[in-house]
Amino acid sequence: MDTFTAIFLTVVSASTPLLIAALGELVVEKSGVLNLGVEGMMIIGAACGFAAAITFDSLIMGFIGGMVGGAILSYFFAVLVLNFATNQVATGLALTMLGLGVSGLIGEPFAGVTIQSSPMEFLSFVGEIPVIGPILLGMDPIAYIGFALLIGVAWFLNSSRAGLILRAVGDSPTSAHTLGYDVLRVRLYAILFGGACAGLAGAYLSIIYTPFWAREMTAGRGWIALALVVFASWLPFRLLVGAYLFGAVTILQFHAQGAQIAIPQQFMASMPYLATVAVLVIISASRNRAKANTPASLGRVFVPDR
Repeated sequence: MDTFTAIFLTVVSASTPLLIAALGELVVEKSGVLNLGVEGMMIIGAACGFAAAITFDSLIMGFIGGMVGGAILSYFFAVLVLNFATNQVATGLALTMLGLGVSGLIGEPFAGVTIQSSPMEFLSFVGEIPVIGPILLGMDPIAYIGFALLIGVAWFLNSSRAGLILRAVGDSPTSAHTLGYDVLRVRLYAILFGGACAGLAGAYLSIIYTPFWAREMTAGRGWIALALVVFASWLPFRLLVGAYLFGAVTILQFHAQGAQIAIPQQFMASMPYLATVAVLVIISASRNRAKANTPASLGRVFVPDR
């Protein structure tokens, strides 16, 4: 495997969890709900996914476990913000703290255990394709699922009736409710989908990317996924560009250290987060760009007339 292929595959691995988690949050925000608990759902997905993979000796069960863990935590968030009309920002932050604490309890018995990933033998034939063959063969199945999820979310939001209803709920929940749509149910489904995506992203970290369990192993990726949604102006395919950009920045620090570049390690480790802040500042500098495609009722509590 040549150097370019190895670097590209490393970037793909670093970008995949960001893309999946950001896609889930994109759908949530399109429904008008702001869930800042992505970090908590990701770490719960990492813990539950790793525990399920070890317990059932199955990577598939691990990914399912991660999705279920993330969805369950997001359900608690949905009950609070939809049924009890709590503040979405405060509830999301509390969700992150809850996820970090509970994940430690779930993952503690599995500390020090590693998982062996299985090669994609069913795609072995693509290795014969010139140039792109080694890249396609080197990518793990979840990376392909991320691409499929990207296409599916884009089609759902832009070309389906359900997606139109979701966007209508995010822009004007009162009007959607007047037309007879169940706003709270639509938002519940969106929140559960976002939780499942965050859980899958977390499970990817613990099962494929590392692969082992460690406390706080998400290392702020949930916050980066939140920033990616803003970076992409709530457009699905821009998330792909943003995810790979941030993934490349994350990998850059390791290659810089390997090349013995005279830059403090602490500064290199902070580069992904500095890039996140820089992007948000640039976007916020333009009022029109900041408002582009933003759901009109994002973060606003909706209580239907009874």
